[in-house]
Amino acid sequence: MKNIVNVDWLYENLDNPSIRIIDCRFVLGSPGKGLDAYVNEHISGALYFDLEKDMSSKVTEHGGRHPMPELDRIIDKLSTAGIDADTKVVAYDDQGGMMASRFWWLLKYLGHEKVYVLDGGFSKWMSKGYPVNDEIPSFPRKEFQASIQHDLLSSVEEVKKNIETKKAVLLDSRAEDRYLGENETIDIKAGHIPGAVNYFWKDVINEQNEWKSLDELKEQFKKLNSDDQIIVYCGSGVSACPNIVALNEIGFNNVKLYVGSWSDWITYEENSIAVGTED
Repeated sequence: MKNIVNVDWLYENLDNPSIRIIDCRFVLGSPGKGLDAYVNEHISGALYFDLEKDMSSKVTEHGGRHPMPELDRIIDKLSTAGIDADTKVVAYDDQGGMMASRFWWLLKYLGHEKVYVLDGGFSKWMSKGYPVNDEIPSFPRKEFQASIQHDLLSSVEEVKKNIETKKAVLLDSRAEDRYLGENETIDIKAGHIPGAVNYFWKDVINEQNEWKSLDELKEQFKKLNSDDQIIVYCGSGVSACPNIVALNEIGFNNVKLYVGSWSDWITYEENSIAVGTED
């Protein structure tokens, strides 16, 4: 798989100076737990990137619960981490790849091609007995040169226009009950963006939080056309990202993230909301 690496490969390359490992563990609703887990123990040589402090900016009236980060700030942190164009970056979490996929998408958006998600995450690494420690590493600074890939990012204006034009397929990555508007436990309004189809992000991984095979992913998305433009969203632009990774794996190359997602959409009173099925 072109975006996923397994723990055996990472273990064999653990001392490779051209590889940088990024710990993305984060517990939604308990923002300190990911960092605490990292400080306690992490894959040897890993650095920590926080979902809300590094991969997002401050929440404002619009933009959703995890808005795009300030690019100068994340570029500086990537540089401090010793990451440049030649660095292979492997991201992991312990949440089925959700946080690591957000990091993967951000680096792709910044024009960095050599970025991967660790299959099975921290739990798989631990199950193999591979080395962990509590040492916080540091690396010589390198200059991360961003080349923004604007075609990977969608806006609320584009999504709103798409309701009329249907130029793109709108893909909702949340659990079905939230998509239907039956069980909204996070955001203040329930339902989905009109015209969206539902593909729950956890359906791209198995019960062991490992990524499904290419054949399984092709079956998962068989109703979609790889030539179509696809805009993916979720609650706040995080759990949409595993779907984007999976679509990229099977040859979908015209996929955008609506980073503000549902939590941004509902901050505009004029935006319409659908509930139930649309079949």
